[in-house]
Formats: sequence, C-alpha cells, structure tokens
Amino acid sequence: MNWAELFFSAGGRAPRGASLIAAAVLVTLAALYEAAMGPTLHWITGWFVYPALIYSGACVLSKRLHDRGRSGWWAGLVLLAVVAVWPRPESFFDFLFVLVLLWALVELGVMGGEPGTNRYGPNPLRLATA
Repeated sequence: MNWAELFFSAGGRAPRGASLIAAAVLVTLAALYEAAMGPTLHWITGWFVYPALIYSGACVLSKRLHDRGRSGWWAGLVLLAVVAVWPRPESFFDFLFVLVLLWALVELGVMGGEPGTNRYGPNPLRLATA
C-alpha cells in the first residue's frame, strides 16, 4: 500500500487493515495536537492543522468506502459526525452522530471489501498478492 496515496488521494480502493491503521494515525495526531497546543496557539495553528487532517481523513474514508462499493461522498457524513462528537458527545443530536459512527465502524472496520473488481477499481488485496 502506498501510504502517501492513501492519505492524499480519494480515488481507488483501500483494504481494511491499511485504512484502520491510517484512521488510527489521524485520530492520534488530532489528539496529540489537542493536548499539546495552548488556547492561543491552537486558535492560530488550527486553521492549518484541521483542514489537513480532515482532507486526509476524507481520502482514507473515501478509499475504504470505495472498497465496500459505496460512494466516497458518504465520508462527509462520517467526518461531520466525528467533528460533532469530538472530544465528547454532549447533546441529544450528538447521540445521532454516535449512531453514524457506529455504522461506520461496522461498515468500514469490520466488514470486508467487495471481492473482485468493482466500479472503483480492482480488489486491493488481490493486487498485493499478485
């Protein structure tokens, strides 16, 4: 798996394992950033850090959604849910976003990709073994 392509390109497909590792890296980077920055510096640098994290998250999610045969546009709903509940859910509507995140966890983290080629490209697991 080409990691730069996984983080910076939304086209094609990505296997579950690489996608889970990439998602863990992005969440860890966001958590470290939150813990390390003071309020003033956070406000200034957040305008650069968060768009990069969201873009990379959208690319990873899109590739994984493609592997499941779904449109990459669903990544927008998942990212909206992450932003809504970060760092913790507080309102009733956040509960609905938690349900979206649970769906994403099962759909993208538990279920395997479509076997063979789909409209987004060849199966990335078959490419790795070929």
